[in-house]
Amino acid sequence: MDNSSELFHGINQFSRHFSKLLNERLVPLGLYSSQWSIIYLLHTKGPQTQKEIAAYLAIEAPSITRAVARLEKAGFIEKAQGIDKREKRIMLSAEAIAKFPIWLEEIKACEQHVLSHLTEDEFQTVLNIVHKMNSTLL
Repeated sequence: MDNSSELFHGINQFSRHFSKLLNERLVPLGLYSSQWSIIYLLHTKGPQTQKEIAAYLAIEAPSITRAVARLEKAGFIEKAQGIDKREKRIMLSAEAIAKFPIWLEEIKACEQHVLSHLTEDEFQTVLNIVHKMNSTLL
């Protein structure tokens, strides 16, 4: 595996270019790709604490704090009292729930654009490889 540096550089570059593409589509809708990650997590997994969001997305707590503050200011999330009085559960607002299908449509369009040159077999192979590589990091 002499080309491992090239592989990981390529993965990193792909991630950056894809985030840029998503931002081009999402910013006019009032959202950044980094915020989408939080919105998607809350939509699929339900209310989470900031600590749970940070752990799931592998992002440092201060970055999550800033992102959550921006999402709250935009009206896309709400905070509710958790089981422990010190704990706040973060959930999607009614506005975010209403806008979610619009955001998802833009995301899906970006994904389809990127995947349009892959066969189903190639897609499954890449998906399996990504899962396998990710499992070594968790």
